[in-house]
Amino acid sequence: MNARNILVPIAAIVVFGLFWEFLVWANGWPNYVMASPSDLPPAYARYWELFIVMGWQTLWRTVVGLVLAIIFGVLLGMVMGFSRLMRDALYPLLVGFNAIPKATLVPIVALLFVGQHNFNTVMIAFLISFFPIAVSVSIGLSTLEPEYRDILRSLGASKTTIFWKIALPKTLPEFFGALKVAVTLAFIGTNLMEIVSPHGRGLGALFDSGKTNSDYPLMFAVLIALALMGILLYYVVVALEKTFAGWAERSPSY
Repeated sequence: MNARNILVPIAAIVVFGLFWEFLVWANGWPNYVMASPSDLPPAYARYWELFIVMGWQTLWRTVVGLVLAIIFGVLLGMVMGFSRLMRDALYPLLVGFNAIPKATLVPIVALLFVGQHNFNTVMIAFLISFFPIAVSVSIGLSTLEPEYRDILRSLGASKTTIFWKIALPKTLPEFFGALKVAVTLAFIGTNLMEIVSPHGRGLGALFDSGKTNSDYPLMFAVLIALALMGILLYYVVVALEKTFAGWAERSPSY
């Protein structure tokens, strides 16, 4: 990663912050209507211990839900990718399930597993993020060129060899593309449960506490903290993509 890849995103964040500050100042909004970036440092200084504790709780639940989504999504994608029958059978179910607003599932899961906040939060993070992974793996495997399979089979290659040598590398770019989307979806699922659940903990619960107490700088500080955690996890995925699928990256022609 060169300096440009670091400086350009930082510059964009700084410009966004300055525009946000200007927008609040130009409209004369008090911080109980719209907090400005200059209102956030006092909130972080006042509640820094809560941000560390709650931030960690949100992060580990999100990561666990995302890992489960990767495992389940890859396995389901492989089943659909290698079997036309299973693809035709499961796709309508997946599309129908994904069309259900996940916010409606939060109270259902919370009632089914009362008091199991960690399990409920991980479950929602998983449910909301596995769909793009399963679909991307399925598409990657189902669009594998038959010529490759025929050549390897004529050379005596087994199905396992074909999978590791051709199918898996072919699927990696689509997989990592979907994983970048799943990262943000997992955070959404985690925070939905943290906000709605009466036993909620994590940054979502801290946001809800700020809302209850009309502490708007705290609420916006939580939102920015969530955004930064999402960016951090996104770049972890980018680093993994460069390691395992860097060969698929194409430099722009301009």
